[in-house]
Amino acid sequence: MNAPSAIRRSSNRVLDASLREYLQTNADIVTRITKPVRIDDIGALSAQSDQPILFENIVEKPGFRLTDILVKNRRSQARALGVEPKDYLKTLAYRLRQPPRGFKNVKSGPVKEVIKLGADADWTQLPIPFHTDKDGAPYVTAMNIIKDPETGFYNSCHAGTHAVGPRRGLVSFVTPHSHVIMRKYRDMGAEYMPIAFVMGVPPAYEIMANFSGLHMDSWGEMEMVGTIMDRDVEMVPCETLDLTVPAEAEIVVEGRIKLNGRTRVGEVTSPSMYHLPHFEELPEVEITAITMRGDRPIYRNHQTTPATDHQPLPRLCHEAVLYNRLTEIGLNVKDVRFPTWGAALSCILQVTVPREGFMNDALMTTMGAPWLNTKIVVAVSPDTDVDDPADVYHAIATRCDPSRDVIIVNNTRGSPYDPSAKPLEGHYPWRVVGKMGIDATAKSRHDPADFERAWPRNWGKVKLEDYL
Repeated sequence: MNAPSAIRRSSNRVLDASLREYLQTNADIVTRITKPVRIDDIGALSAQSDQPILFENIVEKPGFRLTDILVKNRRSQARALGVEPKDYLKTLAYRLRQPPRGFKNVKSGPVKEVIKLGADADWTQLPIPFHTDKDGAPYVTAMNIIKDPETGFYNSCHAGTHAVGPRRGLVSFVTPHSHVIMRKYRDMGAEYMPIAFVMGVPPAYEIMANFSGLHMDSWGEMEMVGTIMDRDVEMVPCETLDLTVPAEAEIVVEGRIKLNGRTRVGEVTSPSMYHLPHFEELPEVEITAITMRGDRPIYRNHQTTPATDHQPLPRLCHEAVLYNRLTEIGLNVKDVRFPTWGAALSCILQVTVPREGFMNDALMTTMGAPWLNTKIVVAVSPDTDVDDPADVYHAIATRCDPSRDVIIVNNTRGSPYDPSAKPLEGHYPWRVVGKMGIDATAKSRHDPADFERAWPRNWGKVKLEDYL
């Protein structure tokens, strides 16, 4: 598949190296809250925003700022790559097919302006919020970095971590690569695995950190950050670990995972917005150092509920991978979307169908993806607004004949976050569930005029607010 020249070229602009520069460059879409805000209110306020939000005045933590909602919608996702929204998906899909750019090692950087070691490395001093009423401790949702001890490649993810003490946490690793790497350390006889929590980097880092697919035998996520940003990424050595971390980060917390022993933690807050699984057995992390910027560092929160970055962020690379796979079939793919309102279990394909037969292949390809979040897949035509749940539902109601346009597959791998899925006995927290593909595109078997929508005269040209 040849990439258009517009995609082969660099971004529309040079991407910012730091989060604070990114927030300044994109000030037109950033909501800045300068009034005093209690840390217990930050989650509820953040979740009401559809665009990046920055809290400048945290009552309990006056030396810090906090940001969230960096990639909730296509506009902000496109800003992360420095392109227009119409070019975002094909740009990410193309760059993910490029070789890893790697990173540039430097001796120091802004994240080293303040260094705390030993007993001073108290991460409860950071503005870590509780996310729900059932949280047993403040909940860290930052990007983290671990290293494959065999290949040296850097793996990244957002492993939710309960900050249960000044220098202690309980880490919920859910990605298979994280578990593979931990097993490698155990097989080597190691008692600990180094980990760095990176708080406050441009959102493109986080998009790449959530990549899922075959890659750890040839590159790690951090080696690809520069590729999708189309710029060099500088990394500095940790103080207490054999790891390097982004030099321009706001805050880095260094630690070591204890590979033996687990602690039971209950009432997880999942991206489906239920408390599932009801409990986890988690490894402990011991905090060994904290480094940060000296000028009011920005803590990156990742509010877990209700409809926030928590739903789309882990699935943005999934969308790009599916774009590539569906394009290879021969479909003209306009968009692939895991909507925030789909409980992280539903995917929408916006495509132009050349002839009959394509949609069943597209639906089966998506339902058979390696991830556990394609339980319901809906295909729509380009005239359906994928950002509007009502418009998607209208397409299902008027363009789908359930007797011929729905595919149902029984007994597939289910998400542990799906309460409708059947628990798999002896394999907690895993579940099994059916999957459904819905073809809600305008069908060639009908008269095209049947699908022309009726709108008021001057619809979209006049606004009620102009007359109030």
